[in-house]
Amino acid sequence: MLTILLLVASNIFMTIAWYWHLGKGGLEKPLLTVILISWLIAGVEYCFAVPANRVGFLAGWTPGQLKIAQEAIALTVFGVFMVTVLGEALHWRHFAAFGCIMAGVAFLFVGK
Repeated sequence: MLTILLLVASNIFMTIAWYWHLGKGGLEKPLLTVILISWLIAGVEYCFAVPANRVGFLAGWTPGQLKIAQEAIALTVFGVFMVTVLGEALHWRHFAAFGCIMAGVAFLFVGK
């Protein structure tokens, strides 16, 4: 459970670091400023991602399981960000793509 919570926190910061500037007023900022701000946010992200991977690995997760869980969480976090911050709508394609990723999660976790 701690691994998942750390991965969620990590992905919240990474989604913000990568996409915050696409929202309201962000495109007017100089690119170098956006890059520097994003690096600062991504630094915080690493403070969650690295412990998440270590805790998960020590708890018996494989690197593949850690990665696929991270991807599923990243898509969930991004979906919420896309709708709430960027104002885009979810379509059936988003759900279909998420379903494919969740199938990958199942393949790596089922039977372990």
